[in-house]
Amino acid sequence: MNKEERYLQLVEQVRVLVDGEDDAVAVMANVSAALHEAMGFWWTGFYVVRNGQLRLGPFQGPVACTRIAHGRGVCGTAWASNATVLVPDVEQFPGHIACSSDSRSEIVVPVRDDTGTVQAVLDIDSRELNSFDNIDQHYLERVADIVAQVVCKPY
Repeated sequence: MNKEERYLQLVEQVRVLVDGEDDAVAVMANVSAALHEAMGFWWTGFYVVRNGQLRLGPFQGPVACTRIAHGRGVCGTAWASNATVLVPDVEQFPGHIACSSDSRSEIVVPVRDDTGTVQAVLDIDSRELNSFDNIDQHYLERVADIVAQVVCKPY
């Protein structure tokens, strides 16, 4: 099965995981696990906007930074720009936050509420350079839109 076929199955799995669920933490935990397992990513998880910072949410992989400032690193940049940030080589990204020296490439996708405001970000890291492309971006943005149905609702 090629990458696009895996993503098509994954998007359907995410829809099922989200359907009827109202617990944001449960959704982020299950979606992180599903993405991590299906795609073999090195680190997969969410950061949630709380009190003017990105705060670590559910994830799969090694320990991570717990707070990230607006505009700082790849996650903070995706939040500030309200756009997906795809980084082929994190060493070349100005201000990259090295939670682990094993991370080599990264993609961060905003999770937006109905007004378009970023409420969380989906962060995925790889141990390999150039791991992410337009296919990843397209399907991870779809996943973020599905997750937003629950994550962006008030607790």
